[in-house]
Amino acid sequence: MNKYIVFAVLAAVFYAMSVPLSKILLDRGLSSTMLAGFLYLGAGLGMTFFHLKKKDKKEAFSKREIKYVVLMVVLDILAPISLMIGLKMNQPETVSLLNNFEIVATSLIAYFLFREKIKPRLWVALVIITLATVLLSIEDVNRLSFSFGSLFVILACIFWGLENNCTRALSHHYVQTIVLIKGIFSGIGALLVAFLVREWTWQAAEMGLALILGFVSYGLSVYFYVYAQRGLGASRTSMYYAIAPFIGVVLSFILFFEIPQPTFYIALALMAVGTYFASTESQKKIE
Repeated sequence: MNKYIVFAVLAAVFYAMSVPLSKILLDRGLSSTMLAGFLYLGAGLGMTFFHLKKKDKKEAFSKREIKYVVLMVVLDILAPISLMIGLKMNQPETVSLLNNFEIVATSLIAYFLFREKIKPRLWVALVIITLATVLLSIEDVNRLSFSFGSLFVILACIFWGLENNCTRALSHHYVQTIVLIKGIFSGIGALLVAFLVREWTWQAAEMGLALILGFVSYGLSVYFYVYAQRGLGASRTSMYYAIAPFIGVVLSFILFFEIPQPTFYIALALMAVGTYFASTESQKKIE
């Protein structure tokens, strides 16, 4: 098998692990803000190793780029905290699928704020993914009431959609450098929020596991994604990486043995179709 395909699949598997394993850490008493902080901090610390291995340097951030760096860090504090709050209130397989709404958020923000064109195929994908998101968010079909936890996950996707567009302005810098900055500063920021809102608890084992999970799911995932792109190109890599949410669903079923509502399976099918249309589009989302 092409080694670059292996890298792309590994990137998807590593990222897919984040939701179900984060749910376990939340159930073990780690607060949402603390978990968000340690996940990003683990990625940042891990990427420090790969960053130090680089011999050639790219130019420093310009004054114009500094504002995007600051926005990127702030949004990467808000997004994982929102996601972890939503995950605490929701089933992990639902959250894994809801993460796909980030495609919609990123594309629409790029369209309305940055005048980026969206091709008809991607418009179809956005409509289908949005419909699946609505189905996943319905708590009671008879009353058409929405899950509060799902709204937090959608909010996280919107924050990440904004962040993706900020990161685009920095894309000519090393991806490892960007992940390092995001990880270290956003991780410390989220931990500061945990301290300020009095959600800090001393759980050494869970903290260590969160750091490791962050390094693997956010750090190594990006590292393998970048290497896969070198051999496969952006479009083919994104196609393989698109299986991540569905791997997350399978892992959630294995770890939690939960039976979702019937609407989940309809949303799953819709999300698969929407993700296929989006991943086969030439556009690439930067994370």
